[in-house]
Amino acid sequence: MSVPQLHEPVLKSEVIEALSIKAGGTYIDATFGRGGHTKSILNSLGFDGRLVALDRDPEAFAYAVKLQDCDSRLLVAHTNFGQINKIPQTADLLNSTDGILFDLGVSSPQLSDSNRGFSFLRDGPLDMRMNPTSGITAREWLNSATEAEIADTLYKYGEERFSRKIARDISLAREFSDISTTGQLAEIIKQANPAWEKEKHPATRAFQAIRILINNELDELRRGLDGAFQLLAKGGRLVVISFHSLEDRIVKRFISDHVKGDSFPRRLPVTSGFLKPQLKKIKKPAKANYKEVRDNPRARSAIMRVAQKLT
Repeated sequence: MSVPQLHEPVLKSEVIEALSIKAGGTYIDATFGRGGHTKSILNSLGFDGRLVALDRDPEAFAYAVKLQDCDSRLLVAHTNFGQINKIPQTADLLNSTDGILFDLGVSSPQLSDSNRGFSFLRDGPLDMRMNPTSGITAREWLNSATEAEIADTLYKYGEERFSRKIARDISLAREFSDISTTGQLAEIIKQANPAWEKEKHPATRAFQAIRILINNELDELRRGLDGAFQLLAKGGRLVVISFHSLEDRIVKRFISDHVKGDSFPRRLPVTSGFLKPQLKKIKKPAKANYKEVRDNPRARSAIMRVAQKLT
């Protein structure tokens, strides 16, 4: 069975360095995608190394199965990364995993497939589900949610300044017919948005917001980070690549809270020895260099944070 072609992942060499891979270590790629990072990790592992790869997308999982068939060191799971510590594939990895990678957001193959409904640049059915076999579609939500619910979602998850105007125009448009395609929605947003940001499509924030809601992405991330911490061994590395500020804030806060350690009342005289920090930050957040951004524009918004477990 042939292995599918792998697309170039973001910050590939930086990820391998950040994971500090041991030849016989155990690692988890929580976001397989099309296997770019997974393949790099496998190339860095020795014969006795072990890698578990997760993805909720059925197409991505199918790619992962093909790669698994070619490499006995790889074990794959079709699941949300919010379940990272609750699946059979990681049942024996509690406090013993040497490194875990999260490469967040929508993947390039998902964006390029118009039938998935993620892109405002390609007209297709308004779906946006990471796993098209479960949950409601963006079309179903958009045509049933109240105007206030739409406005709140665009503001909360997309930080869209014109959320109320866009929501009002969506509500008016669906009085005539359901909004069923990405092209329809993108055009409504374009017309409703009075101030386009430089080098950014006016539908960017709104599409992001709806996608995050449909896939419950932020809650999944919080659960995934908590689960990953439980799986990491002492000295294990957590590596997270984010693509927008909402994700990055959650990751930054998670790491900072665990670096700070136990919480005590502000005025209580407590020395650092009592705080019991659980993580330490590794280097400064990394971003893609000029060449990578030139070759892969998606990399321009990527930010990678790394932490190491202390306990």
